Amino acid sequence: MPASALSNVMTSSVVDRPMTAADFPVVSRLHAEAFGPGRFARTAYRVREGTNDLSRYCRVAMLGDRTIAAVGFTPITIGGKPGALLLGPLVVHQDFTDRGHGTRLILQAMDAARADGLELMLLVGDEPYYGRFGFRAVPMGQIRLPGPVNPQRLLAAELQPDALSRFSGAIAGQRS
Repeated sequence: MPASALSNVMTSSVVDRPMTAADFPVVSRLHAEAFGPGRFARTAYRVREGTNDLSRYCRVAMLGDRTIAAVGFTPITIGGKPGALLLGPLVVHQDFTDRGHGTRLILQAMDAARADGLELMLLVGDEPYYGRFGFRAVPMGQIRLPGPVNPQRLLAAELQPDALSRFSGAIAGQRS
């Protein structure tokens, strides 16, 4: 079978589903492989500390019993106001990159969050990649993370019209 045909078969066999607690060990290994030990020093990890590791928006992509991609989401408050999520980390196993698995997981979660009435999704990332999902740079100083971050990498996607204008202040992980 040609490689392109095999790739199509493999992609069509992928099942996306909500992440469960049983997925954590494998997803943690994927994070370690992709991001290394320095990932825990990142500011976004500080936001997640003390929050539930599993929100209803966290997703995994499975090929049989193999986890090939995962994305996490943390409910956050901004200036004490709820209604927002922090996206990340997003990870795709190195053998399955550039096949749309991460894209699907993000879009599924965005649709679910929008349907639930959430207003805003934030992340620390690269606008050239995340811009296709509607993420844009947050105006300088409008929203603050609890640690150093390149302000050009703080991105927001509005899930409801004009949502960004309704949020300002410090980001905090929403405790359950």
